[in-house]
Amino acid sequence: MFLDIEDSLREKDVEEIKYLIDGYDNTFWTCSVSKLGYSGTAIISRVKPHSVRYGLGISDHDSEGRLVTAEFDSFYLLNGYVPNSGDGLKRLSYRVTEWDLSLSNYMKELEKSKPVILTGDLNCAHEEIDIFNPAGNKRSAGFTDEERKSFGTNFLSRGFVDTFRRQHPGVVGYTYWGYRHGLRKTNKGWRIDYFLVSESIADKAYDSYILPDVGGSDHCPIGLILKL
Repeated sequence: MFLDIEDSLREKDVEEIKYLIDGYDNTFWTCSVSKLGYSGTAIISRVKPHSVRYGLGISDHDSEGRLVTAEFDSFYLLNGYVPNSGDGLKRLSYRVTEWDLSLSNYMKELEKSKPVILTGDLNCAHEEIDIFNPAGNKRSAGFTDEERKSFGTNFLSRGFVDTFRRQHPGVVGYTYWGYRHGLRKTNKGWRIDYFLVSESIADKAYDSYILPDVGGSDHCPIGLILKL
C-alpha cells in the first residue's frame, strides 16, 4: 500500500508531518529548492523499498522537487508533478520539448529492468472527454495541442498505459477543479492526475479509480489496485 502526494512543503515542514499516517513508516520527500513552497512530491509506503532516488538526474530539471522514484520487488513507483505551462504558456516550450521527453526517457531506462508505474499530477487533460469545456480551453495550460500531443508521443505511444481510460473508456471523471466560481460543486473539472503503467503489467490492473467526493484540495485522490 502506497500513498503518492503532491506537496508544496519546505524541508523544515517535513519532519512535523511525515509520521501522521499510522503504519506508513517509510516516507520519502523532495521539495523545491529554487522557490520555497513552490512544488514537491512524496511517496509514503507500508513497504520499505529497495532503493529511492530523487529527480531525473538532470540538474536543469531537478531543483523543483518534481519526482520521487521508489524501487520495489516487481516494479518502480514514480510520483511526478509535471511542470504547469503557466500563465501565458511561458513554460510550454520547456515542458513539451524538455521535461516530458526527459521523463519519458528516464522511465524507458528504468523499464529495462522492471515495469514502471507513474502517478501524480501530470498537468495534461489528454482528450476532450478529460475536460469540462474543451472548446473554451484550447490555449489553456494543460489542454493545448502541444501538451496533448506530447503526452501521447512521450508516454502513451512509448508503451505506457493510462489505466483509468483503459478501464473506463467512455466515463467522464475529473480529478481537479479550480477553487474559483464553485467549479467543484458543478463538476466543471479536468482529469490531469493519472496512473500510467508499463504495458507489460497493464492487464494486472484490477481497478483504477477516482474519488471525487474527497475534499481538502483542488485535486482529489486517485487509486490503482494491481494484482501482480
